[in-house]
Amino acid sequence: MYLTTTALVLREVEYKDSDKLLTVLTPEQGKLTLSARGVRKKKDATAAACQLLTWGEFTLSQHRGRWLVKEAVTQRAFRGVREDLDKLALGSYFAQVAETLCEEEQPEPELLSLTLNALHAMDQMSVPLKLVKTAFEWKAMALAGYEPMLAGCGVCGCQTPEDPCIHLREGVLHCKGCREKLGDGVSMPLTGAALAALRHIVWGNPKRLFSFSVDEGSLERLSQASEAYLMTQLERGFHTLDFYKSLTMETTTYDRTT
Repeated sequence: MYLTTTALVLREVEYKDSDKLLTVLTPEQGKLTLSARGVRKKKDATAAACQLLTWGEFTLSQHRGRWLVKEAVTQRAFRGVREDLDKLALGSYFAQVAETLCEEEQPEPELLSLTLNALHAMDQMSVPLKLVKTAFEWKAMALAGYEPMLAGCGVCGCQTPEDPCIHLREGVLHCKGCREKLGDGVSMPLTGAALAALRHIVWGNPKRLFSFSVDEGSLERLSQASEAYLMTQLERGFHTLDFYKSLTMETTTYDRTT
């Protein structure tokens, strides 16, 4: 059986003397695991396309239940990301999140589009990395079925909550004064501007995902909340995120309401 498909490389693992195992995300087949034999040899024709964060066209054959790379051609290398260590680290985090959220051989075209758009924003657009990271985290969680309830306070129903907060475990927006009526867990404070930006990210046109502006303080709160929400809902951390934060000297100390 042969298959020709476009794919984004989410992970590469070296094995044997010259081979790689690749995890890729495709539009129709979803996440696939590929064996790229001999790809680490000098002058191998498929080597360029079989690298992390490369978008390419792959011709595959199936042998004993495993997909083998027969041909691979790079369509986009995102060089602006690849040549900047901070961007490369953040792109690697996006790839690890996408890999975590996708099931094997289950199409996830919207999540693939989101990941490609985030890489494009870092590659070609003058958008702060914190804004790209924040928008990616919230949108990825929404697409994966973890969309927070943002229409109004989950307790009193107010559409414009006073001192808005987000409950990380319940995924519920609430007024600060309504906090005691929710269950155990951590709530993180937002601002009115941060809430408006969050609604744009989750509900807005995906093609304009990164087309918003917000003051630095509101972006910081939204960024802290997005990271904490993702890790709370998925119940795990990410080594790629730890590496990115080590480069940018960010800490994991969050503002929160208990």
